[in-house]
Amino acid sequence: MDTFFKLKENGTTVNREIVGGITTFLAMAYILAVNPNILAAEGTGLAWNSVFTATAVSAAAATLVMAFLANLPVALAPGLGLNAFFTYTVVFGMGCSAAFALTAVLIEGIIFIALSLFGIREKIIRSIPEGIKKAVAVGIGLFITIIGLVNAGIVSTHTGTAIGFVNFTMENRTAIVAVIGLIITVVLYVMKVPGAILIAVIATTVIGIPFSVTAVPENWKPFSMPAAPHLFHFEWANVLSVKFFIVLFTFLFTDMFDTIGTLMGVAEQGNLKNPDGTIRNAKGALLADAIGTVAGACLGTSTVTSFVESTSGVAAGTRTGLASAVTGILFLLSLFLTPLFSLVPAAATAPALIFVGYLMMQSASAIRFDDPTEGIPAFITIMTMPFSYSISKGIAWGMISYVIAKCAARRAKEIPVFTWILAAVFVADIIFEACK
Repeated sequence: MDTFFKLKENGTTVNREIVGGITTFLAMAYILAVNPNILAAEGTGLAWNSVFTATAVSAAAATLVMAFLANLPVALAPGLGLNAFFTYTVVFGMGCSAAFALTAVLIEGIIFIALSLFGIREKIIRSIPEGIKKAVAVGIGLFITIIGLVNAGIVSTHTGTAIGFVNFTMENRTAIVAVIGLIITVVLYVMKVPGAILIAVIATTVIGIPFSVTAVPENWKPFSMPAAPHLFHFEWANVLSVKFFIVLFTFLFTDMFDTIGTLMGVAEQGNLKNPDGTIRNAKGALLADAIGTVAGACLGTSTVTSFVESTSGVAAGTRTGLASAVTGILFLLSLFLTPLFSLVPAAATAPALIFVGYLMMQSASAIRFDDPTEGIPAFITIMTMPFSYSISKGIAWGMISYVIAKCAARRAKEIPVFTWILAAVFVADIIFEACK
């Protein structure tokens, strides 16, 4: 074990890696309840138990690949933001089927495997404007926050304004429970309690019982055999349409920067870098992400990506893939706890969504708002995502405004070729939609 994971070389021990792996699992296990709640929302046609199985298995598979292929303490699972785009934009907003969205996820994963093998993925990332990368994270954070607020019943369109907070009366008990959960999350996080988000989800679920927000079925048992996932649930009829390309690109773009951003953060915190400053075993890490996405699509879940909560395990002292192996095994064991996670109401997972919005908002500090050619496109990207309820529209208008701003400032030479191409594609899509 020491030889394979290079424990001594990385200044760590078996016990430290095990503790770190458990810490990472506790920090991100909330996704086991949140992901099915989003993907199996009424109208998607997906079953909650099946999505739960797909979430656990895809997270375990991708994290184990990360452990043995990249030897990095990074855990993966279906990503927040990507699952929201899947349900609220592609299925509900565009009127597509879940099978259509899963097909886009599958092709995205296959493309990522090819790009990772040939090192093209890093080159593409370098061609995207830095401000847009940061703005996408912030915009997704706000988008997730809005979804959390709506799911919890905290905000409503029936308040006399376009959107507003409800009155916190017993008629809105779901909102009350969610606010209590958010307070618990904030307190635990500020106190640096390991697994703060998961603990808050559990506590809020329990608090929801006397409020009649958490429903416990009769003859309920906490353990069961895993449900069958939605295997190979694909739709190939529209893969050559413009709509499919837009969906595919959004999955590609968002997943690309989720993964790279997380890897950079974990590498910085744990000093997991090569002498030249590059991320250690980056190709293996990117392959783990791509393989996990393909596996997830075949099982019936949205894009699998690296989780920033992995930094909690690094903070606990882990430095190698042994911690990822521990986390992956724990995800497999969670398969037998489906009834336990099915108790978790939207009021308990909404605080997690809102709080992840805060975590993603931190990227705003790195945006150069003092430069209008960088700040304005970033602002448009951030603003468009939550207000249009669409991640793809945020990316599209951000890229278009970036080209316009740079040209207006007579700085067109700063625009990468790939950015010109993307902006042209997005303009064509807007014209196409207007002429339909």
